[in-house]
Amino acid sequence: MKIICIGRNYSEHAKELGNAVPDKPVIFMKPDTAVLKGNDFYIPEFSNDVHYELEVVVKISKGGKYIQKETAHKHYEEIGLGIDFTARDLQSDLKSKGLPWELAKGFDGSAVVGNFFKKEEYNLENLQFSLLKNKEQVQLGNTKDMIFKIDDIIAFVSQYFTLRVGDLIFTGTPEGVGKVSENDVLEAYLEEEKTLDLRIF
Repeated sequence: MKIICIGRNYSEHAKELGNAVPDKPVIFMKPDTAVLKGNDFYIPEFSNDVHYELEVVVKISKGGKYIQKETAHKHYEEIGLGIDFTARDLQSDLKSKGLPWELAKGFDGSAVVGNFFKKEEYNLENLQFSLLKNKEQVQLGNTKDMIFKIDDIIAFVSQYFTLRVGDLIFTGTPEGVGKVSENDVLEAYLEEEKTLDLRIF
């Protein structure tokens, strides 16, 4: 199982980090060891600035290569929410040197994945999702604001990587990302359904 992540897929998030809005999907990956086990996230010792990034996650149910946009919807049946934890201080340092981001994005426990739901239960073109930190809403996103839609992402990614059953695609985060601290509690909602409940240590 591989975890494919889309960066800067909401224009307001790109702007809040001072990045240009891309004309093609920005791709990075996390190893399968990044998936968090359980509901406790431990801030790694190598970072003093770990940020949450809430995202809609797509689970691939049918593999493929060179998938066309028109048939991309046949390659996934479930969606959910996930948190892409990012060591922002480390990422900034790596970016300033023109180096890859993997150390800041792919560390153990950096990919939080909640429950999955049948995609037919939702309008994927207008799907609201939100993140609360200590009961205060910090992120509110809607898939209608995606620069690249889910089917576009699948078509693009499959030109480069063969998709396999069980692969996860993190589709990008809206504005409002921020730092986590010890004892914070994060709760994620897909529409009105709570899908994640996470404590920070």
